[in-house]
Amino acid sequence: MLLTDFTRLAGHSVWAHRLRSVLTAVGIAIGIAAVVLLTSIGEGIQRFVLAEFTQFGTRILVINPGKTETAGISGAVLSSVRPLTVEDGESLRRLPGVAAVVSVVQGNGEIEWDRRQRRTTIIGTGAETPRIWRFGPALGRFLPADDPRAARPYAVLGAKVRTELFGARNPLGARVRIGGYSYRVIGVMESKGQVLGFDLDDAVYIPVARALEMFNREGVMEIDVVYGEQVDAQQLQRSVTQALVQRHGREDFTITTQEKMLDVLGSVLSVLTIAVGALGSISLVVGGIGILTIMTITVSERTAEIGLLRSLGAYRRQILWLFLLEAFFLAAAGGVAGLVIGMGAASLLGWLLPAVPVHLSPTFTALAFALALLIGLIAGILPARRAAGLDPVTALRSE
Repeated sequence: MLLTDFTRLAGHSVWAHRLRSVLTAVGIAIGIAAVVLLTSIGEGIQRFVLAEFTQFGTRILVINPGKTETAGISGAVLSSVRPLTVEDGESLRRLPGVAAVVSVVQGNGEIEWDRRQRRTTIIGTGAETPRIWRFGPALGRFLPADDPRAARPYAVLGAKVRTELFGARNPLGARVRIGGYSYRVIGVMESKGQVLGFDLDDAVYIPVARALEMFNREGVMEIDVVYGEQVDAQQLQRSVTQALVQRHGREDFTITTQEKMLDVLGSVLSVLTIAVGALGSISLVVGGIGILTIMTITVSERTAEIGLLRSLGAYRRQILWLFLLEAFFLAAAGGVAGLVIGMGAASLLGWLLPAVPVHLSPTFTALAFALALLIGLIAGILPARRAAGLDPVTALRSE
């Protein structure tokens, strides 16, 4: 028999039992739709989180007090012999390849103006923060490059703080009280929104030394170092480590590169995406069992037809491929339907819930469809082998 004959016979058999074929393909369709939808959500979350981290740039070293041995984002820091100080940060400016350095301390406090009061995040930082964090003032200017230990009492408001306290009025030059101290407003930051759950718009930026005094702290929470494009991050990390060890007498700090954080985070999120896709694949296995069941019933119903084909000269391998082709058709039909349903559901979810990051991955979509076809063929092997193994005389007697 020719390939066209195989295709016509397999297609006729599937079409002749339309209801049964549709119900069989539904199992595969549900599995494909689940895989597409879940991997789209997983891929969307991965892209969202990585975009949140990279919006501050990728050439950053983050130095935290306390020595930890964890890979990736440092969590709760351990007690340190010496805290990280503003002077530690200033000493790193002299290292080759360092483009900018900023020391950061953070806390909460009250900001008051004209009998209006709001509790907000207070960030002690330096003049190079806009360059390092990649967002700058929309009105006025950022903190000037004063002597870190003798900085003037200037403040820069986040976009939300400005709206809550001043409304549409111009806040530049206004005197506000932050944590009980008087500051002059010299700028308002552009709206940045939330970054990993932290609202940069609901914050006030003041000189780091004044924030240390306000929060009664000896050391800063972190030092951010930005390096040039041609600088080797590992070499710079060694230079920073050596410089701080000379100042502290021991390595009582943790240095994390943005590149390392992104690699670890990307690996974790990729595993998460694959895991949720594997959960959706369980439905594909159920669909494969459905194809196995239906094809077994089909072989039993068409025993006489198999005997007739064998008596007319059809080889065993031709009978085998005939039933495998039917299983392939069922899996392909379910796969196409599942792709349409899954992509439609992902698009609808993204439209109804814009806050949920959804991204259709061509790779995972193609893999899901290929897996559906493979499961269909595997499920059809046993019934096809049974059909091919029938004795033609015995099969004809069943008529």
